[in-house]
Amino acid sequence: MFTGIVQEVGKIVEIGPAKSSIRLRILAPHLDFTDVALGDSIAVSGPCLTVTEFDSEQFEVDVSAETLARTTLGERKIGDNVNLEKALRFNDRLGGHLVSGHIDGVGKIKLREALDEYVRFVVTIPNELSRYLAFKGSVSLDGVSLTVNEAAKDEFEVLTIPHTLDNTTLGESKIGSAINVEVDLVARYLDRLNESSAGNVNPSISLSTLESAGLLK
Repeated sequence: MFTGIVQEVGKIVEIGPAKSSIRLRILAPHLDFTDVALGDSIAVSGPCLTVTEFDSEQFEVDVSAETLARTTLGERKIGDNVNLEKALRFNDRLGGHLVSGHIDGVGKIKLREALDEYVRFVVTIPNELSRYLAFKGSVSLDGVSLTVNEAAKDEFEVLTIPHTLDNTTLGESKIGSAINVEVDLVARYLDRLNESSAGNVNPSISLSTLESAGLLK
C-alpha cells in the first residue's frame, strides 16, 4: 500500500530479460534503502513492484508480462525517469490517499495548460474508468496522488502545484504522453457495494464495514 507521495525520481539504467518478462535496474541515490529488504514493494511510476536486488544507490525489479501489457512500463527506455515510493508503514503519515499500486488503465494527456505557477492537465481515460472519478475525488497518475477538479465521460482534469511538477515526472509530461491511472480504492468498493445491492453478487463488505475501517465518515 502507498500514499501517492513520491519520494524520489529515479532513472532506469538497465533493462534486461527475466523469467517473468523484463528486469529493470533503477538508480535512486537519494532514496533511503536502510529499511528496505529483498521482497519489499516499491511503486515505480504507479505499479507496485518487488525488489529483487538492491544496494545503497540502486535497486532491481522484475516486471511481469501482465504489468507490461496494462501499464506504461513496457514503453520505458534506458535513461527514462520514474516516480518512486516505498511501501507505506502503519506509522507513516497518509499525505496523499490510499494507493494500491494496481493500475486500472492507461490514460493519455490531452491538454497541458500553464496557469501562473500551476499546470492544468486534462487526461483521457478508458470509458469503463469514468464511473470511479468524481469532482474533488482522488486519483493516482504515474504514482502521484492528485485531486480531480473536473470529471467527464472519458476524461478528467487535475491541477498540479509547482512542488509536484518539480519533484515528480509530471513536470516533463507532454500532450500525448501515456500515463498510468489508478482510481480511488473507496470508489471501487462503493461500486462493488452498488452491484451487491442490485442483487448481482453476494456482498462480502458493507457500508458499516467501510465506516468501521475509517474509509467513510
